[in-house]
Amino acid sequence: MRYVWLDCDPGHDDATAILLALHIPNITLLGVSTVHGNTSADDTMKNAARCLHAFAAPNSIKVYPGATQPLLRPARFDPEIHGVGGLGGVEGLPSVELEEVRARLPSDPATARAVEGMATAIRGVWKDGTGSKVVLVSSGPMTNIALFSCVHPELLEAVEEIVFMGGGVGLGNRSSAAEFNILCDPEAAQIVLNIPLKKTMIPLNVTHTAIVTRKWHSKVLRPGSAVTDPAQPLPAPQSALRRMLSTLLSFFADAYKAVFGFVDGPPIHDALTIAYVARSELFAGRRLHVDVELTGAHTVGETVVDLWDYLKADDTWGRTGKNCIVTESLNVDGFFELFLDAIARCDKVSPLNQ
Repeated sequence: MRYVWLDCDPGHDDATAILLALHIPNITLLGVSTVHGNTSADDTMKNAARCLHAFAAPNSIKVYPGATQPLLRPARFDPEIHGVGGLGGVEGLPSVELEEVRARLPSDPATARAVEGMATAIRGVWKDGTGSKVVLVSSGPMTNIALFSCVHPELLEAVEEIVFMGGGVGLGNRSSAAEFNILCDPEAAQIVLNIPLKKTMIPLNVTHTAIVTRKWHSKVLRPGSAVTDPAQPLPAPQSALRRMLSTLLSFFADAYKAVFGFVDGPPIHDALTIAYVARSELFAGRRLHVDVELTGAHTVGETVVDLWDYLKADDTWGRTGKNCIVTESLNVDGFFELFLDAIARCDKVSPLNQ
């Protein structure tokens, strides 16, 4: 069993990460914190609460709101991809006004912030070294993770690993060189990379292979189907949950087609963070040194990966070492089987189906 804290900015693909974190058997989700990114921090907080309810999270799992802006730079959002509220086009997800959704939110956000939520959860599982370590998962800008590492250095020994979706090797998506999560707060990303702990980076090079094609989309709607012909309609949804997920994937697909020219479907980047924690054997990668470009006129936010060991990095996980496992490939079929299995488990308990 692996204990996970998820820090996210929902976001369509963040929603799929929440679903996986709740419904993969060998993962225990301790809590969810939210951050500025795909939309405002207020909306990411509300979206996370809506997802937790829709995906039948245990009542003990709450949302801990975090940083509303990057460490140094102005906040930037991505309505072109995710809609103004972060979950554009999604139908059937409960309103934040629903009592059960509001129960996931802190009654006083000022007393239940992300950094302290992480610290409390980690202490509760670590038990001063007699318990278990926790995996910190980031599927958004890493402002909260950076702040946690600075405020609670005494708890870093209780962190088993940091897994983050972000960056690219010679590839960007919201600038010519930079991926969105890193571009939003490059200074925070560099702080996290400098932490002397094991880290795993899941870059665009890998997430762009996790495409929800018509075959996989049809299986989301109805298990056992496999529509591949664009002339054929997708099957009718088997449940309200599956219909909601289909609208999520369809909006995301349309955005990726319009903005990036993806014609086969959208990549569900963030779900790969949880898949990695649960089934790292689905991935291949190398341990390398990674830095973030902080001052380049054209390349700020780029993840600079030392593929040829020019720096002669040592064997530590911090500032001078091979600080990151950079994933390079994915067993795509294996990932989607894991994804579909989590949906099937969620489908049995989701309140959307009642």
